[in-house]
Amino acid sequence: MRSPQQILAEARTIAVVGASPDPSRPSNDVMRYLLDAGFRVIPVRPADCAEIHGVPCVTSLAEIEEPIDLVDVFRRPEAVPDHAHEAVAVGAKALWLQVGIVSEQARRIAAGADLDYVENACTKVVHKLFLAR
Repeated sequence: MRSPQQILAEARTIAVVGASPDPSRPSNDVMRYLLDAGFRVIPVRPADCAEIHGVPCVTSLAEIEEPIDLVDVFRRPEAVPDHAHEAVAVGAKALWLQVGIVSEQARRIAAGADLDYVENACTKVVHKLFLAR
């Protein structure tokens, strides 16, 4: 199991599940930070949004036609197990639940598929503290 720092250091493509076009939302700020840090970031949300920060939205991980290194989730805990199953199905390398999100069921799903797993942590904060130059 890789550490959060290793996961981010090795990631190139990040799918942000629950990305929001609203600049006041944490997911919007984190997505902007990750884009500025050089990651390929793909926003995943329902069909109510065409793009965020100039990047076209998709409605599910299955729509992404490239390898996904990290699935970064901004959703309520009860929605997370479905996203964990989806991350496994598309062959993502890691599942990351943002600050305040914990899911025992998602942890078991990730472990059963040898998917790296982080919960209750912010990708932006970890990157800034350990990897930003």
